[in-house]
Amino acid sequence: MIKKWNYLPLTLHQQQEADEIKEACGGSGTLAELLIRRGVRDKEDAEKFFSPSIADLHDPFLMPDMDKAVNRLNKAMGAKERIMVYGDYDVDGTTAVALVYKYLQNYYSNLEYYIPTRYEEGYGISRKSIDYAADNGVKLVIVLDCGIKAVEEVTYAKERGIDFIICDHHVPDEELPPAVAILNPKMPGSPYPCRDLSGCGVGFKFMQAFAKSNGLSNHNELESLLDLVAVSIAADIVPITDENRVMAYHGLRRLNSNPNLGLRSIIRLCKLTNKDITISDVIFKIGPRINASGRMQSGIEAVDLLVTRDLHDAYEKGQNIDQYNKDRKELDKRITEEANNLIAKDVTIVEGKRSIVICNKDWHKGIIGIVASRLTELYYKPSVVLTLSDGMATGSARSVQGFDIYAAVNSARHLLENFGGHTYAVGLTLKEENIIEFAKIFEDYVAANIKPDQLEPQLNIDAEIPFSEITPEFIAQLKKFNPYGPGNQKPVFMTRNVFDFGTSKLVGHNLEHIKLELEDNSTSRVINAIAFNMAQYFEHIHAHKPIDICYTLEPNKHNSQESVQLMIRDIRPSAKQS
Repeated sequence: MIKKWNYLPLTLHQQQEADEIKEACGGSGTLAELLIRRGVRDKEDAEKFFSPSIADLHDPFLMPDMDKAVNRLNKAMGAKERIMVYGDYDVDGTTAVALVYKYLQNYYSNLEYYIPTRYEEGYGISRKSIDYAADNGVKLVIVLDCGIKAVEEVTYAKERGIDFIICDHHVPDEELPPAVAILNPKMPGSPYPCRDLSGCGVGFKFMQAFAKSNGLSNHNELESLLDLVAVSIAADIVPITDENRVMAYHGLRRLNSNPNLGLRSIIRLCKLTNKDITISDVIFKIGPRINASGRMQSGIEAVDLLVTRDLHDAYEKGQNIDQYNKDRKELDKRITEEANNLIAKDVTIVEGKRSIVICNKDWHKGIIGIVASRLTELYYKPSVVLTLSDGMATGSARSVQGFDIYAAVNSARHLLENFGGHTYAVGLTLKEENIIEFAKIFEDYVAANIKPDQLEPQLNIDAEIPFSEITPEFIAQLKKFNPYGPGNQKPVFMTRNVFDFGTSKLVGHNLEHIKLELEDNSTSRVINAIAFNMAQYFEHIHAHKPIDICYTLEPNKHNSQESVQLMIRDIRPSAKQS
């Protein structure tokens, strides 16, 4: 399965640091090791890690231009100007628009929201939206999760008497739009401590600054919107570190206790009611449904859902979005199959190359990002998937772990009409006649800059433990490491010289999985495990030969009783056979 296991024991200095924070981990040296690997170095940091506090959020006015943004918003509200809240059509954009709109609605009524259509207007700020704003008396536009490269569009808006406040988190170019204020933690030289906010997170910081400047002391009004921020953090796959961890932690608590009506309807449709909703649930169940609106129809329907105050209306809108997601799944499956068939017929697409660039004029624009992710997972190469319309190619690029695909796309920027994104995901547009040259320059950059180990799956192991350590107390402490995500991935453990208890069996429609009951020499307890798509190891295991396993620890509920199950990530025969 996974070709390379990476495990480095702690250095002597790191071990000394781990010994100092063991007490905060219930006395577990293994859990202290996990903290050290996550950059936690002392007891104070450990306490903050285990108990994220709203009080630890950074001062929003540390972000450059925040004072300008707040002053312009206050001026607009004082003059009763019409304000438009504008955002991208993906999960991050629609949650950001919903958050800012819902918060400002508490204090101001002369505002509306706008989401561009993926198919007519495309990504970012469109001229159509500016014309709409001008025709409807809008004087201020708050842009969320896009706009950092919209130099021409914001210039055009200024000519039409419209000011812009840009709240973005994508990488800026040297030339910036002539906005009244640009809020972006990635601005060069920015002193803001958390560079990796989501677009919705930037919107939250703007509203936090607005509240602070106006002496608005009802913190619950703002903190009640953290469920939207948590959804954006999970769906946009930003690091769950620093204040992202604080917002994700409290946002998940809100999702599990009192989510907004729109999210409540999605939770119900996902069959997550009365379950402990995790970041993983947001990534695989809640996020894709919200995203499906912008992929299949219009992202504005997602905002309509997220801002509604009527329970019946929320459930009705949620059902529509759930259907979009079902349609999206069918389309995703078909296009992925077509992409794989295309590669099977023309092996030169992947053979001898470090990247994949593939195009089909009939592919659905809203699905190509998902297909690019699928190809990256399958072939473990940075991938670009393109579709054509009216002589223009629209594409999505996805990367492998550790490789900056934004820099790779940027190397061919002279061929592009438009592009934007971050390290692992980029959207781009180019003329059809430039596709071949783009593919060559992209491949040349990848070949010159990607490291060999980035082209094969890697499994990073957090700690090596015997089964005797997997106790109820250990599991209870491990739960405090939530929420998991980039920068704080679910810990992967390794145990060597494990044996089948004698009751393991093949399961699944095609007997492709193994349901395991395992033991080692450290304890008499038998541990349950599941190994998906690893049937090739069954004979070795069933012959009672020792194996080494990598796994995560997952809760397993059966008949209202909660136990723990090992989710096997990889298996290999033990080096020392007995």
